[in-house]
Amino acid sequence: MSRTLPLASFTSISNKISSWSGTLAASPRFSSLFFSSQPRLSLFSSTPFSQYVKNLPAILAMDSSKAGTVKELPVGLDEATEEEYASQSKLLQEFTNISSIDKAWVFKPESGIGSQAMFSISQPNLLANKKRKFMLSTSISKESNNNVNFQWAPFPVEMTGVSITVPSPSGSTILVIRNPENESPTQFEIWSSSRLEKEFRIPQSTHGSVFEGISWNSGESLIAYVAEEPSPCKPSFDCQGYKQGAAKDKECMSWKGQGDWEEEWGECYAGKRQPALFVINLDSGKVHAVKGIAKSLSVGQVVWAPPVEGIDQYLVFVGWSADPRKLGIKYCYNRPCALYAVKVPLYKSEAAESDLKSMEELTVVNLTQSISSAFFPQFSPDGKFLVFLSAKASVDSGAHSATDSLHRIDWPTDGKLCSSTKIIDVIPVVNCAEDGQFPGLYCSSFLSKPWLSDGCTMILSSYWRSCQVILSVNVLSGEVLRISTADSGFSWNVLTLDGDNIIAVCSSPIDVPQIKYGCLVDKVTNTTAWHWLNVSSPIFKCSEKVMSLLSHLQFGIMQIPVKDVSDCLTKGAAKSFEAIFVSSKVNNAPDPLIVVLHGGPHSVSLSSFSKSLAFLSSLGFSLLIVNYRGSLGFGEEALQSLPGKIGSQDVNDVLTAIDHVIEKGLVNPSKITVLGGSHGGFLTTHLIGQAPDKFVAAAARNPVCNLSSMVATTDIPDWCYVESYGSKGKTIFTEAPSAEHLTHFYSKSPILHISKVKAPTIFLLGAQDLRVPVSGGLQYARALKERGVETKIILFPNDIHAIERPQSDFESFLNIGVWFKKYCK
Repeated sequence: MSRTLPLASFTSISNKISSWSGTLAASPRFSSLFFSSQPRLSLFSSTPFSQYVKNLPAILAMDSSKAGTVKELPVGLDEATEEEYASQSKLLQEFTNISSIDKAWVFKPESGIGSQAMFSISQPNLLANKKRKFMLSTSISKESNNNVNFQWAPFPVEMTGVSITVPSPSGSTILVIRNPENESPTQFEIWSSSRLEKEFRIPQSTHGSVFEGISWNSGESLIAYVAEEPSPCKPSFDCQGYKQGAAKDKECMSWKGQGDWEEEWGECYAGKRQPALFVINLDSGKVHAVKGIAKSLSVGQVVWAPPVEGIDQYLVFVGWSADPRKLGIKYCYNRPCALYAVKVPLYKSEAAESDLKSMEELTVVNLTQSISSAFFPQFSPDGKFLVFLSAKASVDSGAHSATDSLHRIDWPTDGKLCSSTKIIDVIPVVNCAEDGQFPGLYCSSFLSKPWLSDGCTMILSSYWRSCQVILSVNVLSGEVLRISTADSGFSWNVLTLDGDNIIAVCSSPIDVPQIKYGCLVDKVTNTTAWHWLNVSSPIFKCSEKVMSLLSHLQFGIMQIPVKDVSDCLTKGAAKSFEAIFVSSKVNNAPDPLIVVLHGGPHSVSLSSFSKSLAFLSSLGFSLLIVNYRGSLGFGEEALQSLPGKIGSQDVNDVLTAIDHVIEKGLVNPSKITVLGGSHGGFLTTHLIGQAPDKFVAAAARNPVCNLSSMVATTDIPDWCYVESYGSKGKTIFTEAPSAEHLTHFYSKSPILHISKVKAPTIFLLGAQDLRVPVSGGLQYARALKERGVETKIILFPNDIHAIERPQSDFESFLNIGVWFKKYCK
């Protein structure tokens, strides 16, 4: 006897089956079934449909509350994975919420007692997908070399919409710049201790966004700065065709044409117009473009020269030539640059400003013609000399970053400059240092006021093998001293000076940053010993859970001997390299291992705190952070040993480091994963192809996978030549690679070994990446899928090479954590 079902019941069953099929589609295992032209019920084709009809009463008897709430999972997640996502995301958010100090300044109060300090702090705002910036102030009273007291303000102040802040030389006022959005003007604000003193709005017709690198003059009446040139005039068209006379503004019944394409400076500068030099008069509010600078010269890092009574003042700036083309400049110190000086009228009257408009272009003097690189100009307090950094080792070799040198120019007291100024070497390039000795200068920036009271000693931060350290440099004698402690393995970074005292932060892979206050032990006897005091601070506070997880970890810096040392290696290239090893203190059985590889390749992984890596450590992974030969901080010979040998020497160094920890019994050899971005992604994809049985999973962020295709699309095609051919690549670089070149690039690429890859691999790709265009990562990932290797791709539509927007960075490392956990169970 058959039973007749009401229509409503059949509809309920149909909906239930639809819910089940949606859940299955979310699983990678079943997703391909929904690209079939078969009816949806073909999912169950192994069982006759009559069998389902027979079982309908049992199906309908299911709890109606459960039947109606079958949840639909996000694409790519099953229920077990979703639970892991939920758990890890809570932990990652606790790490993400830790604040960072971006800058700091110290001010002396009128009373002359103690100091006031102001810290610029940032914290990711995940919901808004941008960084939240705020200021926190403190009063400093130093009672002795053994006691310093910081009285912090009860709450920070958020700096909404602020792009740049720069205190005046006296500290009595501060400049706040708010860069425009869309077509709105740039806003300049001058604040005193109690109120807004002045406000100027600079229209887009004068200039666009302001770049970092701003200088007050000594009288605090003028500010020199670098900003985008105004938009060029473009051809205009209407219903009758071309309109004679270029148009800047959009008109009714017409449209602006595109005009000539303008080249940009690549990654991070897409959409930015040519940088130019401007001066604003704070008395009148008038802005003047500085005349006389060649159109082919991009400017930056401007500073006022010491004033000379009775003559107009000079501005000193860095200039980069755009000839023959603008190759990517971000992180690329191999772009030739020089220091220039240009005389600027002081605009003392309205008449002078009017006269300026009719003046011919002023002469620009190249101060550093005899050296291929000069940047970060800094005048001594007495104005008698100008010091600057040089990346001549990078420019001359073609490596995108290399060992720096420091130089000095004696500044003429009469203000008469010439292009044949003598350049004095203060710190030369160090090729190979003896063990424990200064390995060379690797400095990413100078403080705005880096000088001790003697007027000739600079305080700066530099890389020293796998650590960042604080150095004192006497620019007259050339004496270099490491003044941060050397016995802890921590990394140090100087924030600002408080007279002859130093405010710095130090941290390690397992210790959140802590503020330190450094004092000279005895200035009277001119001793070089420094005493470092701990400073209690609310800035880096984190949850008890984070502190508890970090307290169970330990780290050390390992010396890894080079394998197969040959006579053809230089002394520096034959020396050991380093790896930072992070592990659990309680190690009954070795934890799974993540091998972490930096990009560059001429960069370095420091023994400082990383929120992302601390998160991965806290999931139960050991970390092996490898500074293979070619990294910064180890001397120029070790660095220059890598170009021409990428894909072999760097790969072998990483495998040597892995074998080192395996032989010591520190890791589980059956649970090794690898993570890297950019050139670290190049190594990641090389390793899983060249050593396919070594790794159970891999994660690659914007990896270099195919040099032969990258060379035609990247903003730094010269990188492909130099790293593949060595220094010879600089001379054979061309925009039209030959078939021989392309074959050579392919032979150096990870895609050569793709047929051997077994490790499931996740790719994190920024769709707007100009440095390593997304097409290379997609090609490699698709080729893995084609060969049946489990592959996951996450594409971030609005991210560039770094993938550092807060939401993207969060999702990136969350997926890496879940991916590695999945294959290390």
